[in-house]
Amino acid sequence: MASSSVFSPLLPPLRLSTSCGTRSTAVHAVSTDIAAPATPPAAPLAAVSHRRELVVGTALGALLSKTPLPAGAREVEAGKYLPPAPASPGFVFFKATTKDTPALRAGNVEPYEFILPPTWKQLRVANILSGNYCQPKCAEPWVEVKFEDDKQGKVQVVASPLIRLTNRPNATIEDIGSPEKLIASLGPFVTGNTLEPEEIIETSVEKIGDLTYYSYVLETPLALTGSHNLAKATAKGNTVVLFVASASDKQWQSSQKVLKAMVDSFQV
Repeated sequence: MASSSVFSPLLPPLRLSTSCGTRSTAVHAVSTDIAAPATPPAAPLAAVSHRRELVVGTALGALLSKTPLPAGAREVEAGKYLPPAPASPGFVFFKATTKDTPALRAGNVEPYEFILPPTWKQLRVANILSGNYCQPKCAEPWVEVKFEDDKQGKVQVVASPLIRLTNRPNATIEDIGSPEKLIASLGPFVTGNTLEPEEIIETSVEKIGDLTYYSYVLETPLALTGSHNLAKATAKGNTVVLFVASASDKQWQSSQKVLKAMVDSFQV
């Protein structure tokens, strides 16, 4: 059986590898005097936590998976319903509203915006990944929106409760820590599995209005999302919002400038 990967937005992902082998089973005589099995001892806390992570990861494994959604889940091209981006020819402008996601309707996320090529298609976000079941007090991260182009890559907006990263209410991204500290916590949302320090090629800090943004260039050969990832994050209210652009080696050769323009345009 091929190796499989599970990913939990709240907890670090697990990568499981199973192999099928031939088993030999011996037949033994069974006594009719069978003693009642002893009550098993309570599972250690670490084992309980491990099982919980596995269950949650299995349910949310599609978050950053390479596996495409069924064709029926794909929406129309963005250029057919989004306006042109005024300052960016060749792109259309997306600004999230309360019509788009449960978190925006609950007031748990501030509206965000970015540009994208008109040929990209929006993907439906499964209810379990959208946070619809837990708004407005979600304890785990959720996916806001996802867009994809088979030839260029994919982007998604992921929101994480601030309390997951700091105990300070309404903290700024600087309050959470340095760019390196933040990406150490949010790296799995970028890669779909893990992020090693040596995979962080570049970090930058930018001030836009009242908010500070951390940006990242990552080379991630083992990432589920793709071997090339760009990310941009900020904090506002009680939420950290992360914009991720991902591409395979083949996609990256022709689309890196497009993906960079999309990431640079992201604002909350």
